[in-house]
Amino acid sequence: MAFKSGFITIIGRPNVGKSTLLNLLTGEKVAIMSNKPQTTRTSIRTVLTTDDYQMVFVDTPGMHTPKNKLGQFMMKEVYNSIEDVDVIIYMVEATDKKIGKGDSRIIEELRKAGAPVILVINKIDLVEKESLLPLIAQYAQAYEFEEIIPVSALNADTKNQVLDVLFKLLPEGELYYPEDMLTDQQSKVLAQELIREKLLQLLSEEVPHGIGIEIISFKEDNDNNVIYIDADIYCEKKSHKGIVIGKNGTMLKRVGTLARQDMENLFDAKVVLKLWVKVKDDWRNNDFVLNELGYKDKD
Repeated sequence: MAFKSGFITIIGRPNVGKSTLLNLLTGEKVAIMSNKPQTTRTSIRTVLTTDDYQMVFVDTPGMHTPKNKLGQFMMKEVYNSIEDVDVIIYMVEATDKKIGKGDSRIIEELRKAGAPVILVINKIDLVEKESLLPLIAQYAQAYEFEEIIPVSALNADTKNQVLDVLFKLLPEGELYYPEDMLTDQQSKVLAQELIREKLLQLLSEEVPHGIGIEIISFKEDNDNNVIYIDADIYCEKKSHKGIVIGKNGTMLKRVGTLARQDMENLFDAKVVLKLWVKVKDDWRNNDFVLNELGYKDKD
């Protein structure tokens, strides 16, 4: 059997489960997850290699109407990700009753992209089976999908279900990345994202989207298998700084502990993590700060 390889983009509205699916398919926690929309801010490439294929997955920010320069950057990431890919996974929620405006816009973008598209209807565990049929019918009428797969991204069976369909659609090809490579993200970026994930999970609704993380120092002591990481947490308001730190520093300590545990699993090393919280007014519209935090055009 010929070896297959290709690039696969995962797109959809915010909070439909793109990062959850990516982590399930690759078997590693590379994309951060939270129940808040717009968790993913940049395109994350994750590589899955077996004897038969190499799939390069691109997880993208949720499609939304930008309200600041960070949002504009995120949308540019999405549009760039559907150019020149081999397959597109388009995710929607089973809880939707019909195709909304946001998804209609995404379908228009799919028409321009020209790549084969799989529709993955996620969160089927939250609805009755009968309610899925009208939604499937609407999407089948709206676009000619290669396959429509109803799934729960929390269910382990979903992995092979989706991978089997992707394998059929991939072209024959060579390795794009070394066999043992998991992601093209630098360790610094992965550390930055894990800190942000914990803040998203632990903080109240309005605070997390105004938070940015900058890794100030990332030093590896290979002799002792220890990584020393210093990071600044930027928030937009003084009141938010107090919330991030918490009473007697309890929140910041909790964030640090959980992020450090995930980093140690991912990097397979002991991690010494130090966090500081700083206020930067309206940083999501500040080109310099966005650049410093890694939200910059790659072209």
